[in-house]
Amino acid sequence: MPGATGASVADEAAAPLREAWYYAVPGRLVKRARTRSLVMLGQPVLIGRGGDGAVFALRDICPHRGMPLSEGAFDGVELECCYHGWRFRVDGQCTAIPSLVEGQRFDLGRVGVPSYRAREVQGNIWVYFGDDPDAAPEIPVLDGFAESAAPQLAEEMRFETTIDHAVVGLMDPAHGPFVHDAWWWRRRRSAHEKSKAFAPSPWGFTMCRHTPSANSRAYRLLGGAPETEIAFRLPSVRIEAIRTGRYRVTNLTALTPVDAETTIVHHCIYWDAPWLSALKPALRPYVRAFLRQDRDIMRRQRQGLRFAPVLSLVDDADAQARWYFRLKQEYRRARAEGREFSNPVEPRVLRWRS
Repeated sequence: MPGATGASVADEAAAPLREAWYYAVPGRLVKRARTRSLVMLGQPVLIGRGGDGAVFALRDICPHRGMPLSEGAFDGVELECCYHGWRFRVDGQCTAIPSLVEGQRFDLGRVGVPSYRAREVQGNIWVYFGDDPDAAPEIPVLDGFAESAAPQLAEEMRFETTIDHAVVGLMDPAHGPFVHDAWWWRRRRSAHEKSKAFAPSPWGFTMCRHTPSANSRAYRLLGGAPETEIAFRLPSVRIEAIRTGRYRVTNLTALTPVDAETTIVHHCIYWDAPWLSALKPALRPYVRAFLRQDRDIMRRQRQGLRFAPVLSLVDDADAQARWYFRLKQEYRRARAEGREFSNPVEPRVLRWRS
């Protein structure tokens, strides 16, 4: 960008990718003829489900006087602003302005609320903020689970950090013994050298299938000899697929930027192992405790990051962080140049201690 300062270029590079699908909310939380208000990528978003069951997403602002549409009513077909009664279809088109009187000419077709593409996939609602979803990373579909499947357990937590630092923290393999030091996960004294094979995969990279580390106690709940495969894909999705015998457990973690300094972490767990359903009330507190540990360490990290320090990433433990920034840069360039995305990740074996 001609004349841009170093700071503005850095800000642009750190901004979230807009040509991408972002996780909004579990589908079960949006009932028929109901709406839910969120902030995503700095925008107020109204998620709704029509009387026909289809989901939609609109900018949560009435174009008349700026009233949030979420403050009004929804009958399953039209939204009504609580301020002056303007009505809108779920595609955003205005259908009525009660203050107009007979003989006044006003083209309702000129008035509308910006809409976003919304889809419900395997029990989760996703929103697309860009212009061309056909050339963007697809919404993830979890292998081994039906299209109608929904997560058996879904949690979210607000992190006071940027999307980049949240993503890097999500895939960081070396913080476990320090941040997640607990009897039910692993202890710091159990840290040892590990070696994992990685390969490029659609829109990201994958830690190839392997036996989980012996110091990761949670896997013991599954019994047998579990194997796991962990994939990251743009813009900010991590999928861990665990198999033990004929049973599957899959963790979907999707990060959604709220604004420049806040990120929501959505964690969904799917399983077909019947005994895990009986354990769900006991599992939920541990899932939340794990998320809180990451949230709290990033809150403490923010005290240092506000001084914009130069960060030192090292191989091999920080290789995934480097890949993330390269993937993000390549995606932006490919979209700007109108060409296909070329994955910059190459197969590699990484070693670290944790």
